Amino acid sequence: MPEHTETGFEERARAWLAEQAPRHGWAAQGGRDRGVRDEAEYLKRAKECQALLFDNGFAGISWPTEYGGQGLGIREQILFNVASLDYDLPLGPYIIGLGMCGPTVLAVGTEEQKQRYIRPMLRGEEVWCQLFSEPGAGSDVAGLSSRAVLDGDEWVLNGQKIWTSGAQYCDYGIVIARTDPDVPKHKGITMFILDLHAPGVTLRRITQIDGGAHFNEVFFDDVRIPAENVLGGVGNGWLAATTTLANERVSLGAVRAMNDTPSAEDLIGRAREMGRSDDPVLRQKLVDLWLQERTVGLLGDRITSAILRGQTPGPEGSVAKLVRTDHARLSARLGAELAGPAATAWGRGSDDGQWAATLLFVPSLSIAGGTDEVLRNIIGERVLGLPKEPQVDRDVPFRELTGKAGR
Repeated sequence: MPEHTETGFEERARAWLAEQAPRHGWAAQGGRDRGVRDEAEYLKRAKECQALLFDNGFAGISWPTEYGGQGLGIREQILFNVASLDYDLPLGPYIIGLGMCGPTVLAVGTEEQKQRYIRPMLRGEEVWCQLFSEPGAGSDVAGLSSRAVLDGDEWVLNGQKIWTSGAQYCDYGIVIARTDPDVPKHKGITMFILDLHAPGVTLRRITQIDGGAHFNEVFFDDVRIPAENVLGGVGNGWLAATTTLANERVSLGAVRAMNDTPSAEDLIGRAREMGRSDDPVLRQKLVDLWLQERTVGLLGDRITSAILRGQTPGPEGSVAKLVRTDHARLSARLGAELAGPAATAWGRGSDDGQWAATLLFVPSLSIAGGTDEVLRNIIGERVLGLPKEPQVDRDVPFRELTGKAGR
């Protein structure tokens, strides 16, 4: 491998991408995997791509070498992320595993867990998801009702999760469940590594308004989990979960490319093609979009700078994610406005349908990584110094909470 200088690494990464990966634009990519028709073929391509990244030294760039990573710095990881933005790397199934699950295992896992799971994750051999949300808890993650009870050297899991992205592709997941209902809700939670092929695990796809089905309901019926699959210690699940969620918000808000919706540059180009670049109302909307895009970029730079200084990103991740969601909403509306009737009545084989699909997909971004309302509470408390929202149930044993007793 060439010397590990930033310049040398970036040159090698760009040369490799130019040789191995096709370029794409937003319309060709279609934003994440909403355009997937053959999921088996999509997963096959994703596995091949991830294995290729691993074999060429571009997987787990900043992860420790003893677990299969490259042992470089976060700066090199960022350089590769930036270099790869213009290329079609079909890695959708790995976004959650490598962006959220892997960092959690590295942060709170045992040495045995790291040795067992990290390398296959990096090679793309095993795909991961996270299972937190529940139908009865809404945005209150700590209000979960799924239960795990110790039986000898195994835990028996029962309950249900919802809105689990990409579970249809996955082999493993990190799941949180209540293991002690006699303490307040934040203290009686444990995180587990779950084999999604284990007996008693059932997946049911959720078809969304945009026609996609990348969310799932997951049901647990007496699923047996080995005791060695406890992640972060019994009763420490909330701390482990906040580690996962922090990685998710930073990823969604700043580090990941804003490729779910067309960029300001995409839409400005389309306006010119349609001869509408002189429309003063449209021009103002496009300027607003560009300003939002620039704001997200600057917030991303701030988060990146903190990471490079060895700091843990704080509430700015929530700010960036909230602004990014606003940007996506405006982008989708402008795209549909420019497409006109084609956004709702497109012909077979036409790319115009992507505008409608994007407009219908965008509301889900207000939920992923924390709802807009939750993020505003975080910003109000941790940035503006406002009083916390009243939480009358925070110190009450979970068993005593209305509607939770006996579960």
